[in-house]
Amino acid sequence: MKIVMIFDQIQSGLGTKDDTMVPLTGKKEPVGPAVMMQPFLKEMDGHVIACLCCGNGTYLADPQEVSRKLCAMVKKLQPDVVICGPAFNFLDYGAMAARVADDINTTTGVKAFAAMSEENVDTIQEFKNKVAIVKTPKKGGLGLNDALKNICKMAKAMVEQDPALEKLKQEVCY
Repeated sequence: MKIVMIFDQIQSGLGTKDDTMVPLTGKKEPVGPAVMMQPFLKEMDGHVIACLCCGNGTYLADPQEVSRKLCAMVKKLQPDVVICGPAFNFLDYGAMAARVADDINTTTGVKAFAAMSEENVDTIQEFKNKVAIVKTPKKGGLGLNDALKNICKMAKAMVEQDPALEKLKQEVCY
């Protein structure tokens, strides 16, 4: 299972909350939460082939263009699934994760979903009927390993078109 992950500048390790204008970029190796997910992905025969990222400010300056470029990058990389997040309780990143996951699903033929904490309530309400959004704790909250396992389970179920996918969504998504 080939996975692409989409991060903001913080989760990618390219900046802080104040470094919002990090340009759109990518790495062909796991970074940030992708590194923490490696043991869970290994159990599911999954591996991260690339991590794409940009600053929140870069995204907010032109969401449509950034999403279009991310979708083009996903088409070129041809993963089995795209994970947008985990965005934790970062509101701008949560909005980017849900919007980009929805755009990937509707324009690329690649399956995508988002992951974030309940603090992203407005984004969750806007997108929960359009894209799967896996529950995570807020940054530094309890339950991170369980959330990362659930993200991996969702990726595998989507790729394999598992008949239990809807049940899994009820258990781990908003």
